Amino acid sequence: MRTGVLISLLLLTLNAFAGIPLQGKAQPGAVLFGQAKAGSQVLLSGKAVLVAANGSFVIGFGRDAKGIFTLEENHPEGNSSQQIELQPREYKLEKIDGLPPSKVSPQKPEVLARIKREGAQVASARTRRDAERLDYAHGFIWPVKGRLSGFYGSQRILNGVPKRPHYGLDIAASTGTAIIAPAAGIITLAADDLYYSGGTIILDHGQGFSSTFLHMSKVEVEVGQRVEQGDKLGKVGATGRASGPHLDWRMNWLDQRVDPQPLLPPVAE
Repeated sequence: MRTGVLISLLLLTLNAFAGIPLQGKAQPGAVLFGQAKAGSQVLLSGKAVLVAANGSFVIGFGRDAKGIFTLEENHPEGNSSQQIELQPREYKLEKIDGLPPSKVSPQKPEVLARIKREGAQVASARTRRDAERLDYAHGFIWPVKGRLSGFYGSQRILNGVPKRPHYGLDIAASTGTAIIAPAAGIITLAADDLYYSGGTIILDHGQGFSSTFLHMSKVEVEVGQRVEQGDKLGKVGATGRASGPHLDWRMNWLDQRVDPQPLLPPVAE
């Protein structure tokens, strides 16, 4: 066999096992965008990932994720395997006072039942799985203009009581300020008054990747409605458990709560 032919075959073999190109920083709370070969099956630590026919997919890691994850690509032309090592990340400590005591530690059975019922409603709204819809692929814009008043992953002290970490990005703005869709998608939840989050919208961007918008004073979309990037969703408020008007914007990849901020331009102009 000639040397040139041998080198070509070697390069083809190396390319088949070179791994999947990924965009994003591998750390807790991160979202990574991948491009596998068309027709590939992708596994993250042994679990199947939704992949479009063209090979596009998204994966995410929760706040407390750590260690090394294995990403596999199975394709008729060859398989590949690569390691994703998450880099450590530090979070802020936030103290919030002035909240109604009933919102910090609810005790009444009827309230606890309502919280459980609404939690199931939210979980159901995040079950949509559209492998071929890639609304997230066109990027994200700021859903509202304002001061950043809370950050993903921060540990919160509410009225002096340590609580669960905060999983959203808080943007302070006046009540009634318009909230727009940061990316296109399908509305899967449009609720006027949830106990903790008040006016709440869930917007699915495809492949189990979604945005949630909390504490809204007005919800102006309906379940099943498609919105494009920049379309109005509703208005900023202070409904639910909130000490002042702001948008609490959260993101999920499947059951992993991820950070919206790295997907945005550096500042909200």
